[in-house]
Amino acid sequence: MFWSLAIFAYLLGSLSFAILLSRLTGNPDPRMSGSGNAGATNMLRLAGKKLAILTLLGDVCKGLLPVLIAHFAGLTLQQQAWVGVCAVLGHLFPLYFRFRGGKGVATAAGMLLGIYPPAALLAALAWLLTFYLTRTSSLAALIATPLTLPLLAWQEPAALLPMSVLTLLIVWRHRGNLRDLFAGRERHF
Repeated sequence: MFWSLAIFAYLLGSLSFAILLSRLTGNPDPRMSGSGNAGATNMLRLAGKKLAILTLLGDVCKGLLPVLIAHFAGLTLQQQAWVGVCAVLGHLFPLYFRFRGGKGVATAAGMLLGIYPPAALLAALAWLLTFYLTRTSSLAALIATPLTLPLLAWQEPAALLPMSVLTLLIVWRHRGNLRDLFAGRERHF
């Protein structure tokens, strides 16, 4: 059951709502415009609030749904978390879009919501506060994601290893943003 759900999660994660919504509405491919990222933040820049919100909801749901299915299938918490990681891997490297996807933050938030909602709430609050203070989405993600690790270590240690791997993946996907942040060139809203 675990491997079937892991494959399902990857395939579901490979559905890029940013790319699909852009195609449906005649907007430019988000991988070719703006920041080049297939995610909600770039959709906000390219297509406006409505499509950005739809992208965000789709990306969160594709992280949440496989975790909930794994939970109801009786998988352990750690297995549920690995299934969630597979959904994020699908978002990062989507099979249907030549393995060029987004940065995984919203899909990881959906995974966290399914694994341990207080960690998702902590991440959301940290993201919102950082974004409010800096107007920089990438910095908000780079602060919010690792901030969940101590809480998980304390409350849900079985999810710590998968979430640590996921945190490293998200930081790695933001490596260009990190360079721009240090150089003072990062995009702000």
